[in-house]
Amino acid sequence: KRPEPVSRGLFSWIPAVLRVPDTDIIQQSGLDTYMFLRSIRTMFIMFAVISIASAASILPVNVKGTMELTGLNSLSMGNVDPRSNWLWVHIGFFAAIVWWSLWNIVGELRIYTHLRMWWLTHPNTVSKAGASTVLVSNVPKSLANDESRLRDLFSMFPGGIRQVFVNRMCKKLTRNVHTRDKLVKRLEKELTKYAIKCKKLWSKSQDTNSPYRPPTRPTTRKSWNIFAKVDLFEHLAAEIAKCNRFIAKSANNMDSMERQSSALVMFNQQVGAHMAAQTVLDYRPFSMGQVTAGVNPDDIIWSNLEISPWSRRIRGYVTFAITVGLTLLWTIIAAALSSLVQVKSLANFEAFKWLRGNSVVLGIFSGVVPSFVLALLMSVLPYILRLLLYIEGTTTRSQIKLRMLHRLFFFQTWNVYLVTIFSSSIFQIAVKSVSEPGKIVELIQTQVPQSATNILTYVLLLAFIGAAKEIVQGVPLALRYLVPKLFAKTPRMMLKAEQPQNFKWEAAIPTHSLIFLMGFSYSFIAPIVNWFVMVYFGLFYLIYRYQFL
Repeated sequence: KRPEPVSRGLFSWIPAVLRVPDTDIIQQSGLDTYMFLRSIRTMFIMFAVISIASAASILPVNVKGTMELTGLNSLSMGNVDPRSNWLWVHIGFFAAIVWWSLWNIVGELRIYTHLRMWWLTHPNTVSKAGASTVLVSNVPKSLANDESRLRDLFSMFPGGIRQVFVNRMCKKLTRNVHTRDKLVKRLEKELTKYAIKCKKLWSKSQDTNSPYRPPTRPTTRKSWNIFAKVDLFEHLAAEIAKCNRFIAKSANNMDSMERQSSALVMFNQQVGAHMAAQTVLDYRPFSMGQVTAGVNPDDIIWSNLEISPWSRRIRGYVTFAITVGLTLLWTIIAAALSSLVQVKSLANFEAFKWLRGNSVVLGIFSGVVPSFVLALLMSVLPYILRLLLYIEGTTTRSQIKLRMLHRLFFFQTWNVYLVTIFSSSIFQIAVKSVSEPGKIVELIQTQVPQSATNILTYVLLLAFIGAAKEIVQGVPLALRYLVPKLFAKTPRMMLKAEQPQNFKWEAAIPTHSLIFLMGFSYSFIAPIVNWFVMVYFGLFYLIYRYQFL
């Protein structure tokens, strides 16, 4: 159901969304969305308090420092003499914000625990079949082939079991279902084209007062007789009926299909399903070691259920090693591509000698192309990580999103924070400490705060450009109107094209977590960072709260 407009004013939506009760957000978008919003709000409150406290404590100490730094560096800890006793103020401030942050995190975890218990026991959740169903992977062949033993195993949980579904090897059935879906889409497309053509001829006959004559129905050739033409509509309908007969026949003969090493177990009580998900079901390694509660059939990746546990574990090691290698090599790849598109590098190649002396083209290549290439490179990364997790054998799409979230955060922490922003200070410390190793502590105290300017630039870029991009939704809005006009040829395709896009949790959460990491690590080194991080989380909280209503 489309929600009612919050407000029609240019800025009146801000107080309007803040007045909406949290219960409405939970009912409209679910508990996951509400907890995501609550985490953004918590980080905003944390940095609001930290910003005020730093302005009243360590910022005056930094301003009155004796190191005579200029610009934003004069507001950082680097402006304080390393031998000064005023540095104890920074240590005390950092200890206080660590306690403040842990207090907020523990409090939010308690609230989440209570809300999750309330959500799981809510009548709307309990009434769903998925609430009391678990997906069991890596079931031994002895249990998969003997359904009575499998029932006895799970009957020990409270309430007993309602039904057990052992998954079957049905590749031929799957191919027929996919074939039928393709035929249905083609039939809908051809019927829509024919209906539009009929409408045009009917309108033309009405304008000219001539008798209406329906257009010729489209024809096609059979695969086994290319010389005989048949009616396309009747041919597609016959092929769909043929697929339906095979699907119905296969559904009535499921026992003849080979059993897979996975099963769906439906319990009579929800507590039984959750106890089964938390129980060690077999003493053998990896046997029935992956039990997922609250599953949705649309969320299951059925092709990955048959992968053996040993193969899945080996694939996991391989894909994790590829992810680590990709993370380490991404900096080199980005640097190579960035240098490759520089004008001086391109002009050295014989194929690009025409660039020499061309100021217009040189300006485009030096200003636009490097940023475009790096942005394109970063946009490909989520698809690579998602493909690796799929190859690994992950059984549900939700698990792919969750694990992709972790790996993307690891990647961004290394390449954006440690390499791109923090590496300049580390490099200068390493170079200067070679000649003066005794001053390495002093170099850390003077060089690390200078990286705060890079963090400020990055946070400001995401706070204003990222927030503006999020609230305008330019690309999704354009696709919302262009795709139905250019590519949607049937009512079903138009309905699908007009549906709103899903929120990219796996991309948003790592970015916000990275900003929190940057702000917290520099909260006592460069207190001016706290204010920009506070503005960042404040803007995104307002935008997300408006979007999720």
